Amino acid sequence: MSGDIAAMRSRLLAWYDREGRTLPWRIRPEERAAGRAADPYAVWLSEIMLQQTTVPHAAPYYAKFLSLWPTVHDLANAPREDVMAAWAGLGYYARARNLHACAQAVSRGLAGVFPSDLEGLRALPGIGEYTAHAIRAAAFNLPASVVDANVERVITRIFRIEAPLPSAKPQIRKAAAMLADPDRPGDYAQAIMDLGAVICTPRAPSCGSCPWESHCAARVAGDQERYPVKAAKKAKPVRHGIAFVVFRGAGEAREVLVRTRPDKGLLGGMLEVPGTDWVEDAGALPSPEEAAPLALEWREAGGITHVFTHFELRLTVFAAPFDAKASLPDGARWVAVHPIRAAGLPTAMKKAVQAVL
Repeated sequence: MSGDIAAMRSRLLAWYDREGRTLPWRIRPEERAAGRAADPYAVWLSEIMLQQTTVPHAAPYYAKFLSLWPTVHDLANAPREDVMAAWAGLGYYARARNLHACAQAVSRGLAGVFPSDLEGLRALPGIGEYTAHAIRAAAFNLPASVVDANVERVITRIFRIEAPLPSAKPQIRKAAAMLADPDRPGDYAQAIMDLGAVICTPRAPSCGSCPWESHCAARVAGDQERYPVKAAKKAKPVRHGIAFVVFRGAGEAREVLVRTRPDKGLLGGMLEVPGTDWVEDAGALPSPEEAAPLALEWREAGGITHVFTHFELRLTVFAAPFDAKASLPDGARWVAVHPIRAAGLPTAMKKAVQAVL
């Protein structure tokens, strides 16, 4: 088996040297050979953004963050509201809070130097097991075993692992650690992730182009797309709520009334339009008249649906122009809504505002 492992490492790295993706935060093998080192801040930033999204979606945010905050000290010293607003649209907003907290921990507690050991990385806010290994490999070129969703798919197909996810994760991690290359750890980590992203795809994998084709048990059996085996999905519960969009001005000068959600809970620390709690029983919602944040001339503007990881949200949207005689609720403020992408609102709230515009 050791001979097979050595051959697999060699073939994967040769493929990566030829075919690996060029990404803004990545040090390519030829750059590493020329003595260029990765920037741990840039690698960490990219890994946090990529935890729950794709490279094409994350890349513009990565560029924006680096232009606004070129160093970890800059990010640490930025107002958290600005960081949350710049994050809007990337989802999983606890990551943005942890991003800011981690930047402060590194800037103020570690003199701006990211640790290279797994224990030190895991101790930082927002860095779990996978992210610690990814940063250690990509930023410091040190031995690590990186297992993301792409790697899980590759490993379950190579070894034809029958246990369903998530119960198969310990077996996957053990197999992945056995294969990881100790001599070129940074390149190997990037290579196996690229393999899953561009070759060993969920549907119609390009097995003929795969450096591990002859080593893949699922390929030999002809059932590649069966892996990874996943436990049956449960139907997402539905929650209901009412959103109130208060606006003033017109055209490019239009503004909408928002408030900041509590730090804890879904969308914690993000902006939202005023609204009710989100409940499973729509009949338990208060009437719009009871729930409205201001006594205005409200009209129903329709409904929106937004799917979160664990539930589907359905909001009934009411809209009203602001009356200068009305008093703003505590904590409320105005934000410009043109363009809506710049308003600093999470996607669900953007949908509510767009239902009115």
